[in-house]
Amino acid sequence: MRSFVHRLLTRPLRLPAVLGPKPQPGDPQIFRFNGEREQIIAEVVRRTEQHFAADPKKLLYVLNEAGHAEIRRLAAQGDAEADQALGSWRRLVKRLGKMSDEERAESLRSITRVMAEDIAGNFDPRVYKLATRLVPGVLTAVMNPMGLPTQLLSGGFSQLDALISAEGPLDKLRRLAQKGTLVLVPTHSSNLDSVALGYVLMRENLPPVVYGAGKNLFSNPLISFFMHNLGAYRVDRRVSALLYKEALKTYSCLMIERGYHSLFFPGGTRSRSGMIERRLKLGLAGTAVEAFSRNQSRGLHRPVFFVPATLNYALVLEAETLIEDHLKGAGQARYIIDDDEFSRVDRIYAFMTKLVTLRSALVVRFGDAMDPFCNPVDDEGRSIAPSGQPVDPGSYVSRRGVPSIDPARDAGYTRELGDAIAREYQRETVIIWTQLVAHVLYRYLVWATPELDLFSRQRRRGEVAMPREQLVREVAEARERLLQAEAEGRVHVGPVLRSQSPERIVSEALSAWRDYHTKVVAREVGDDVLIEDPNLLLFYQNRLLPWAEELATEETLAAARSIVNQGGKA
Repeated sequence: MRSFVHRLLTRPLRLPAVLGPKPQPGDPQIFRFNGEREQIIAEVVRRTEQHFAADPKKLLYVLNEAGHAEIRRLAAQGDAEADQALGSWRRLVKRLGKMSDEERAESLRSITRVMAEDIAGNFDPRVYKLATRLVPGVLTAVMNPMGLPTQLLSGGFSQLDALISAEGPLDKLRRLAQKGTLVLVPTHSSNLDSVALGYVLMRENLPPVVYGAGKNLFSNPLISFFMHNLGAYRVDRRVSALLYKEALKTYSCLMIERGYHSLFFPGGTRSRSGMIERRLKLGLAGTAVEAFSRNQSRGLHRPVFFVPATLNYALVLEAETLIEDHLKGAGQARYIIDDDEFSRVDRIYAFMTKLVTLRSALVVRFGDAMDPFCNPVDDEGRSIAPSGQPVDPGSYVSRRGVPSIDPARDAGYTRELGDAIAREYQRETVIIWTQLVAHVLYRYLVWATPELDLFSRQRRRGEVAMPREQLVREVAEARERLLQAEAEGRVHVGPVLRSQSPERIVSEALSAWRDYHTKVVAREVGDDVLIEDPNLLLFYQNRLLPWAEELATEETLAAARSIVNQGGKA
């Protein structure tokens, strides 16, 4: 990627967006995007200028801050992009003090436009229809090449459907999508999440969504082609400038204002630890609250529905890299991981090939919808107050009966929304059999090494073995407690964990880890199961952290509490 200023000065040619077929009545709003793209970019520029340029001091500050932020970033990169761009930013910073307010405003407009064009996605209905036909076949071909002819002859892709299941109020979500704007807010475990969610939405006859994707993911030409033409907009997490962040949030807000169904990962990035996200980053999700307020102030009463969702994998493609990053404390420093398993074709192939042998590879569970103020909504899209009576969500953004835009007020609503989404994540989590077996094994490791801290324990590779008979028994006991928690509406249990015997659950978990991960997680040695990689066990078992104590026996309760305390400090 070239610097914004450098690209502005060199004025590269831009290929025109392909408009494709004319949208038809009933098509999702995203089918109209290419016809509105230029208007959206122009409005991003206008609002960003309005935000900064009214105050000359604020204008000077934001341009100066952008210049220095980009100079620091590019100098640290030391690559071709830096060689081409550093001079442009340095000249801008040197000239700022001599510019008039109008010249600074023009610089702001020019830079913001380049930023907005860099962010804005594209949507070609023809590519969407192509993907609708090809994605199941492509995924089936990758996951089970020998099975593709059979699937084609049978006229369907039932095998893929068996691997990836969707749960939750799907009929209700289809109705709500016709009445307002859906904002999906799922957990984030893997770079495959967007692909998996896109496939599930397509299969379940839910509308396609726009979503922000890390710009590093656009480096793969094939993936980039589909992402660029299916509504993804680019988020360059390397760019820390306030001006860029404002342009990004404004773009997101405009899309929701215009009725584009959207998707955000409130966790911000993939969960390094494997835990259910608790501390959410709601900058972009908060734009949906602002969008609702702006529409209300214009007399447009289009509802916005937040839909929490959890993605629950039996195996996680990048697990090895993610947990090592977490334990090294590198998660913050390496916000973008560009050398993990997702960047290697052989690891993706191995992952997909292994998934086909599993009884259930992924469960996507959608929670119930809520309005921007945490009220549940009924089947007709009406907000329901705690009293059980319908309530007008517009009243939350009104002052003396008049809707208004109030950033401080909306920020408070967004914080409350974040707490509500985090609670829904825990309630809508689906526990998978690999996670439960990992939890029981890791709990035994903690029980056997009570004197060790987390990092000392993680080095105990191949030193602690759990009797297999005991492992099977404790998996059975823990499953019964999980089923009781599910009956109380506090969690969900995956299909394999529900239907298979504890003996089979243990065997399949050990097989899944053995055949995919490059490191041996645990292996059978005689009548015991030897713990070989505590890191991967920690990653998979961390999903059960909220229920660790209630799954424990009297003998293992102290170990469970230690796991909970350890997770709280992580």
